[in-house]
Amino acid sequence: PKTDIVFLKVHKSASSTVMNILFRFGETHNLTFAFPIGGGNQLFYPQHFMARFVQGFSPKSPQHFNILCHHMRFLQPEVQKVVSPSAIYFSILRNPVHLMESSFAYYKGTSAFSRVRSLEEFLSQPYHYYNPTDSNRHYARNLMTFDFGFNPDGEVSSRRVRLMLEAIEASFDLLLISEYFDESMVLLKEKLCWDLDSIVSFPLNIRDSSTKSPLSNTIVEKIKDWNRLDWEIYTHFNRTFWERIDRDFGRERMRREVKVLRDRQAELARTCLQGMGSVAPKDIKDSSLRPLQHGNARILGYNLKQGLDKETELMCRRLVTPELQYSSALYKKQFPQKPP
Repeated sequence: PKTDIVFLKVHKSASSTVMNILFRFGETHNLTFAFPIGGGNQLFYPQHFMARFVQGFSPKSPQHFNILCHHMRFLQPEVQKVVSPSAIYFSILRNPVHLMESSFAYYKGTSAFSRVRSLEEFLSQPYHYYNPTDSNRHYARNLMTFDFGFNPDGEVSSRRVRLMLEAIEASFDLLLISEYFDESMVLLKEKLCWDLDSIVSFPLNIRDSSTKSPLSNTIVEKIKDWNRLDWEIYTHFNRTFWERIDRDFGRERMRREVKVLRDRQAELARTCLQGMGSVAPKDIKDSSLRPLQHGNARILGYNLKQGLDKETELMCRRLVTPELQYSSALYKKQFPQKPP
């Protein structure tokens, strides 16, 4: 199994679920994480990533960490200072239409969104609300482009798009697609030489459907237009994703592998979860398993079954622990406080 990994955690793209997979693998294999200084959950985002943002990094005696996966704005020369040269780089993308709808609910407090009642209102005259100089502007336009390190307000010329796609292709070994999450996990398992249980997961940091709004065709086109750079990234890598499946796997084998993955997930849900699925935040009985609530989104969580044996309870708890709580526990384990 590969143990040196860089995951670019793109916002609102099922990346918290992927993070849980990396946390579990890192914990069970005693790997080191490149944590933000002080143990936060972002590597000084939205600044471009710098090696000095990592707890325990020193330019005099550079140390390599196994897994770099906290939110960052990608800058490869700096990333290379903290991970092994043989690290596998991957990320996950999402259809920009759904990503923007999600971002609007989740980041409603940002300057571009705070003065409008709806996404329609924002898109009717975006430059009335959007200011390219605002420090949190990236949540409102070409968020994936920004996370990959590029300018979200850059011109959309075919040459610039081509250079951006070539740069991403040169840096990343694998780009997953959140709309095809199970297929993505099968590809990831193959790339990392991991076993099935390492990549099984329950969806984390997902919104209650009552806070999701249906989008008209007009709005969909406006979103694509406003996020044209993201749209170019997504359509390109969605195509190469399926080309990769056809080349390396074949659709039939992929269907079989996805079925095995879903069967195992259902089995774990029966073992671990009360009621088999996610519940509203107010119904989560164990406060340590309650995810952070953000913006106008209602983030769902899970209740574990009672009376599990110790080993099963630990396995199940790892599967449903929200990102912030899990990250904080791993940080304390990696950097234990020395008693005064």
